[in-house]
Amino acid sequence: MPVTGNGTPVGVIVDGYSVGEHLPPAFRRLGADVVHLRSTPAFLDCVPPPDLRPYLAETVLDAADPGLTAKELAAYGPCGVLPGQETGVPPADMMAELLGVPGNPSATSALRRDKYRMIEALRAAGVPCADQLKSADADEVLAWARTTGYPVVVKPLSSASTDKVSVCRGPGDVRAAVAEVLGSQDIFGRHNAEVLVQSFLDGTEYIVDVVKGPGGGRHVCGVWAYEKTLVGRRPVYDRDVLLDPGAPVVARLVDYLDTVLDALDIRFGAAHAEIMLTATGPVLVEVGARLNGLMDPGHHDSCLDGNQADLLALACVRPREYARAHSGDTLYRKHREAMVVHARTGREGVVEAVDEEALARITALDTVHLAVPRLAPGDRMRPTTDLLSSPLRVFLTGDSQDQLLADHRRIGRLADEVFRLAPN
Repeated sequence: MPVTGNGTPVGVIVDGYSVGEHLPPAFRRLGADVVHLRSTPAFLDCVPPPDLRPYLAETVLDAADPGLTAKELAAYGPCGVLPGQETGVPPADMMAELLGVPGNPSATSALRRDKYRMIEALRAAGVPCADQLKSADADEVLAWARTTGYPVVVKPLSSASTDKVSVCRGPGDVRAAVAEVLGSQDIFGRHNAEVLVQSFLDGTEYIVDVVKGPGGGRHVCGVWAYEKTLVGRRPVYDRDVLLDPGAPVVARLVDYLDTVLDALDIRFGAAHAEIMLTATGPVLVEVGARLNGLMDPGHHDSCLDGNQADLLALACVRPREYARAHSGDTLYRKHREAMVVHARTGREGVVEAVDEEALARITALDTVHLAVPRLAPGDRMRPTTDLLSSPLRVFLTGDSQDQLLADHRRIGRLADEVFRLAPN
């Protein structure tokens, strides 16, 4: 096993922002160290910087000479290179390849990052998928939508968290959505020079979390149903509900996902897929080749038989142990009912303070495992139109769905009390 000079295994985390913060503790729990690889010269200013305290060291990707960066990382004898967020996917593929550790082919990284190429790869493989067009011309998009038929979905090519995703029911909606995307930046600071328009997928949306180990063993970590409301032209997520692994829909979704993973060359690591179950069967919305951004390890451990972060660290640090547990394709076990609530608000203004007493009233509810305010003093609150503008995320577990739904309603009444807005 590759190790440092003192015998400790080392994992490399690329862009350990957001959900990537769960990877260093997972490696530490296995007695391993972690090194942070930043893919940009400066930290991205569109997301909070990663906490570097758990890391042994940090290095910055030399875009002009990636081989030099690989040589620097090789001194640690890394056992794996993993993306912390979307921006880390292509450099993680490249570094894993250069270092000779398990990973996904760098030649096909774009299929796992660019939403247009992602769907075209499915089409080429004969996997059911949406019709689509990418363009920088609003008139071309309008002509395509007219031919395809409304509604259609307009979104950026490579963003996340439902950023600027619009369900358009007519030409006016399309023009507004295209104007919003073109020339703007996505949540990772990338310029949106083109827009993606896709046929509308009507049905129930699910998310499937998986980890693939170095021997190809695939474990499904959980399947969740997305419940959402359309606010204007925005699909706003309300809650995610954990399904029983024996539910008939789970087998259909997992069988479909396996064809998607093959088409997108996802051979190793974590992934989460958003899949719409339409009248004709499962159809992919998109895949993230990284941890599910809505995952909290403690929450998943309380309702499932593990979480993506720990399982992924195990695949890197102790691959034989992972292979013994997941030599083929395995499925999660569910211990309790679970739900993730995305609170909504219609308020707008600058947050003056987080009311700890109001937050405590939510955390005191019987089913609440964790409540996470997503705004801090000085942040601007805006009416909820996507996952990014949800001000509060609450993780619930309980013995019955009725318990969870009752507390979901209570959270809806209490959520706005958590944030005090500055006058005017």
